[in-house]
Amino acid sequence: MYLITVEGGDGSGKGVATKIIAEICDEFSFTDVAITAEPRRDHPLGQLAVEAVRTGEAGPVTEASMFAADRLDHSHAWIIPKLKEGQVVISERNVHSSLVYQGIVGDLGLEEVARLNSAACVPDLCVWVDCDPEMALNRISEEGLKLAISTRTDDTEYFETDEYQVKIRAGYTRLLGGQVPMPKPFDKGVVVGPIVNDGTKDQLKEKLKTALRDFINRKMLPLNVDSEVVDRHLLTAALQWQKQQRRLDVLDSSPGRFNEDWLGNVAPWRVVKEAHAIYLEARDNWDDDRRDVPLNPLLHPILSIVGTLSLIPGAEVVSLRRWLGPVRMVTYRHTQRMLRFFEKQSGWVRKHSPLLGRSGHSYELRADWQAYGRLGLAIWPLKEELATWRSENPEGGWKHSISAILGRNPSKELRTKVDACNKRLELLGSGVGETAAPTELDEFRNWWRGG
Repeated sequence: MYLITVEGGDGSGKGVATKIIAEICDEFSFTDVAITAEPRRDHPLGQLAVEAVRTGEAGPVTEASMFAADRLDHSHAWIIPKLKEGQVVISERNVHSSLVYQGIVGDLGLEEVARLNSAACVPDLCVWVDCDPEMALNRISEEGLKLAISTRTDDTEYFETDEYQVKIRAGYTRLLGGQVPMPKPFDKGVVVGPIVNDGTKDQLKEKLKTALRDFINRKMLPLNVDSEVVDRHLLTAALQWQKQQRRLDVLDSSPGRFNEDWLGNVAPWRVVKEAHAIYLEARDNWDDDRRDVPLNPLLHPILSIVGTLSLIPGAEVVSLRRWLGPVRMVTYRHTQRMLRFFEKQSGWVRKHSPLLGRSGHSYELRADWQAYGRLGLAIWPLKEELATWRSENPEGGWKHSISAILGRNPSKELRTKVDACNKRLELLGSGVGETAAPTELDEFRNWWRGG
């Protein structure tokens, strides 16, 4: 879902940082971690760009255009399809390299380089790795590093000179350090750094871990894909996977999963009303630290975990978090605590002891809570509005909550969210037999009321 790029001068440690970031990303709920680099040395367009640098005969504009062509193809043919699947893509070098090497050091100008690359992906997060130029030159010499992006004014190769490394480092400081404005559209992304790589690998890992956790836990909307598209992809995958599974016998019979009549002949508003009351009572009687349990069952952690479990027969914590995906992501610690609350107090979830060959407990949503789980996924785009409405109207009737939120003339933003809910219901089903899912705003209102 996110494109994370690693930038810095030659010998700064970008390759090591890229591998470390990939390891750190495993702790989050991405469907996979994909590593790449630019220019692509295994692709014809990337090879043309590398050859232009090697010979120095193309000229600065043509050279920059070749890198941009490689980047554009890379973005749309390789990166974006992976982002739509919920993967995180980590790229060693990306557009900021061209902005520095060709735009600043090569004197083409930031605006011109940005224009050439304007149709490519915008990095969601740029991690700027830095080190002293002398240290970088030593690494280049020791590791045999070669410059991937270069500017040439004669036959001299600059990547092994102190002068060139100083220029590159100064260029990154100017651009990523904010001394010059980041050109559009690349000003939308987040830049962290400089992360100084002058110590051990473990020290670098701790710095990168702090920066990465801070970014991902902010749950920012991705810049290159629609988060709704990502989450609907995962909902579809979970439904397909569920149909293919053959359940193993456990301690007792497994609850069924109903993909048509999952509302159980109960209006959506009434499902929320009953679940809300039971949840609040359970929370009030919880003897452990209540700060770990959200005040409202319409908030992200509740709908994420219960909703996901409503789609799959059962899962251990690690596999459950994979099914959550990056949109419904909940930290490992919080997932454990919520599952414990659901099992011990609310009775929504039951825990099975490890089976032979399994490493941990498996958690399963009880059949009578499937309706609330599926409903939570369906109304996910409107969850904040519903939670806010309830906090402001504690005595208000749930039946008319959606109408109260939308009003007579909903804003464009609310209409977009209702449309997203309808698209989710198209996947999940209306919950009422063979009744078609709503497609219009008024149909969604009526569906909510059970009409």
